[in-house]
Amino acid sequence: MIRLAIAEDHQSLIDGIKLLLEYEDDIEIVGTANDGEDLLKLVRLKQPNVVITDIRMPKVDGISATKQIKKEFPHTKVLGFTMFDQQDAIQQMLDAGALGYLLKNSPLEEVLNAVRAVYMGNTYFDANITVTTEDDNNKKAKGILTKRQIEILELIARGKTSREIADELFIGVHTVDTHRKNMIRILGLQGKGELMRYALDKKYRF
Repeated sequence: MIRLAIAEDHQSLIDGIKLLLEYEDDIEIVGTANDGEDLLKLVRLKQPNVVITDIRMPKVDGISATKQIKKEFPHTKVLGFTMFDQQDAIQQMLDAGALGYLLKNSPLEEVLNAVRAVYMGNTYFDANITVTTEDDNNKKAKGILTKRQIEILELIARGKTSREIADELFIGVHTVDTHRKNMIRILGLQGKGELMRYALDKKYRF
C-alpha cells in the first residue's frame, strides 16, 4: 500500500488529486498540508511512503521541506509539483532528494503514474520538461548515457515499443520518446532505426 501525503497551497488542487486517487486500491492518502511547516509535521506523524509537494509554499518552501524529509526519513520518496518549468528549481529539488517533478497542468492520470513510479524507486519527470543536471551535462559531453537511458536502450534492444517500455518502467510514453530523442542526439545517430542498431550492436540486453 502506497501511503501518500500531499502538500499544496491551493486546496482545490489537493481536492482534485484526492478525487482521482480515492478509488485506487493501492494508494491511501494519509494527510494533506497547505504549507511546508504543516507538511513536515504530517510526515513526522504519518511517515508516508510518497510525498507530493508544491515547491513554492508559505512558511517552509518545498525544496527546504524535501531536504528535511530526506534527512529524517531517507526512504520517503518525494515528487516536486509546480506551475513552473524552471531548470534551477528542478535542479534544486533533485539536489534536495526528489525523485520526480511534475507540472501542475499535468493530466491527473500522469500524477497517478508518477506516484506509482517513485514508490518503486524510479524517477519520473513530466513529459513537458527537460531535465538536465550538471552530472548529465558531463555525461552528455562524453557521449555517455544516463542509467535511465541505458534501461530504455536495453528494452529497445528487446524490440519493445514506447508504450511497452513506459508500462514496464512506470513512466509516461512521452517521457520514453523524449529519452529516445535525447539518446539519438547524444550518440550522434540519425533516427530510430539507428538507435535500434546501436542497442543491438552494444548488446544492451539482460
